[in-house]
Amino acid sequence: MIFTELFKTGKPLIACVHLMPLPGSPHYSGSMRKVYDTALSEIEIFKRYQIDGLIIENFQDKPFYPNRIPAETISALAALTREAVKAFNGPVGVNALRNDAQAAVAIATATEAHFIRVNIHMNAVVSEQGIIEGTSHETLRLRAALRSNVLIFADVGVKHAAPLGDRGLAVETKDLAERGLVDAIIVSGELTGSETNPDDVDIVRQNTDLPIIIGSGATPENLSKVFSKVDGLIVGSYFKKAGKGGNLVEEARVRAFTDTMASLKRGG
Repeated sequence: MIFTELFKTGKPLIACVHLMPLPGSPHYSGSMRKVYDTALSEIEIFKRYQIDGLIIENFQDKPFYPNRIPAETISALAALTREAVKAFNGPVGVNALRNDAQAAVAIATATEAHFIRVNIHMNAVVSEQGIIEGTSHETLRLRAALRSNVLIFADVGVKHAAPLGDRGLAVETKDLAERGLVDAIIVSGELTGSETNPDDVDIVRQNTDLPIIIGSGATPENLSKVFSKVDGLIVGSYFKKAGKGGNLVEEARVRAFTDTMASLKRGG
């Protein structure tokens, strides 16, 4: 399977389901029912609009484990991903934050989800969790061993991080495509919710034929600047009250964004 087979509509809009804190994380409330109910209620909002895919994230588990996430997080993330797959009539992905791509592949395969997002697939970065190294060699071999069709969407110049050795977006893009064997490349701003630089998108476009996805900072106000340059968008923070990632989804903001997307697709 390839990106255009998974998303049959042009320029898919993928909404983030930022899960409430999961068991074991510092802010877990002690109630998984609250986690389930919140996620499913937000999915119901997304289903009312032209949302083409979902990505399930343990977004509220801060501070994140830099690499491997523990068994309790994997279990909860898998259970919630399966609920999303059953509730949503479209592609569902998994992002096991901060960078457990192997857990994400295993979860997606077991739950019949369709893709993963991995923040650092190759190279090494200095992040808020310290130095994180990509493990593409393990991720690709696990996917093969599981006989999995899960697609891999990987960040280039990932947010909340700086390259340990800056080789530039052009080289990193080529490596992700040619050596990292990814299925799509995600371009983001510096932080969660930060606007993606259109010039960065141009550099990535010049160095790959793979689908390019905006990974942060898209709003109805700036969407026209990047819409023609990309093959899809991941939106999380904008859909939340006041545009803050830690808040709950606000339906009016989902409506505003999808209306703008629809207008741009019509050429308006």
